[in-house]
Amino acid sequence: MLLLGNTIYPIKDVIRVLSGEELKGASFAINTIRLPRMLAGLFAGFAFGIAGYVFQTMLRNPLANPNVIGITSGSSAAAVFFITVLHSSRALVSVAAVVGGLVTVVVMYLFSRGKAFSIGRLILIGIGIQAMLDAVISYLLLISSQQDLPAAIRWLSGSLNGAQMKELLPLVIAVCMLTPFLVILGKQLSILELGEQTASSLGVATDKTRVALIVSSVCMIAIATATTGPIAFVSFLAGPIANRLVGIGFSNLIPAGLVGVNLVLAADLIGQFAFEYRFPVGVITGILGAPYLIYLLIRMNRKGEL
Repeated sequence: MLLLGNTIYPIKDVIRVLSGEELKGASFAINTIRLPRMLAGLFAGFAFGIAGYVFQTMLRNPLANPNVIGITSGSSAAAVFFITVLHSSRALVSVAAVVGGLVTVVVMYLFSRGKAFSIGRLILIGIGIQAMLDAVISYLLLISSQQDLPAAIRWLSGSLNGAQMKELLPLVIAVCMLTPFLVILGKQLSILELGEQTASSLGVATDKTRVALIVSSVCMIAIATATTGPIAFVSFLAGPIANRLVGIGFSNLIPAGLVGVNLVLAADLIGQFAFEYRFPVGVITGILGAPYLIYLLIRMNRKGEL
C-alpha cells in the first residue's frame, strides 16, 4: 500500500522516507496519506477479525457477529446522529460511536438474560435491535441537510480515506491492550464453545468470563468502527476463514485477526485500483461477504439450525 497510488514509488524511496529522509513529493504522499491509511486498515482489520471470532466462538453460531446482531449498527446510529443533528467534530463522532456500541451490547445482554442466559435469545434480540437502529439511521439520513449527508454516507460505507495518524492512537492502544487479555481468555473461550453446562462443570465462571469477553470485544470493535466506519462483513468472514486455514481444535484468535487485516487491506487495494472509479473498502468487503451470508443461511436452513 505504501508503494501504490497515483504515483508508484520504488521500495528504496519508501524505506528512505520511513527512515526520516525528506524526499520531495514522496514524503508527503507516504507519511501523510498512505501510511495512516495502511495502519488504519491494519489495526481496524485486526480488531474486526478478532472480535468477530470471539462472538462466533463464544455464542457457538456463525451468525453471532457484531455486523449481524446490531453492535456496529449501534455505533453507526450514534455517529450519524452526531454528524447530522449535532454537527459535531470528528473526535466527538468517534466518541459517540464507541458509546453507541457499548450501550447497544448492554441492552442486548440485559434483554437476553431472562432467568438464564440464552444464545438464541441474544441473537434474535440483536437482529431486532439492528433492524430498529438501521431504521433510525435511514430516518436521520432523510432529515439531514445536504451538507451533512456526504460525511454521513462516507462514514457509513466504511472507508480508510482521510485517515490521520493522530486519530489512530485510541485504536492502536485498544488493540495492543485488549488483544493479550483476549488471548489469556482464549482457553476459557474454547471451553465456553462446549456449552453452558460443560463449561460450568469444568470450573469456568461462565457469566464473568462471558462479560469480560463481550466487553473487551465490543470496546475493540467500537473503537475500530469509530476510526474507519463499519467495514462490512470483516468480522463475519475472518473467523471461518481462519478456522479453514489453521484448523479447529484450539484458539484461532490471532489467525482471525490476521485474516481480518488481509481482508481489509486487500479490499482497499481492490477498491482503489481494480475499477474505473474508486470505492470505499466497506463496499468491496460487502460484495465479498454478502454471498457467503446467503450460502451460510441456506446451509443452516438445510441442517435445521434456523
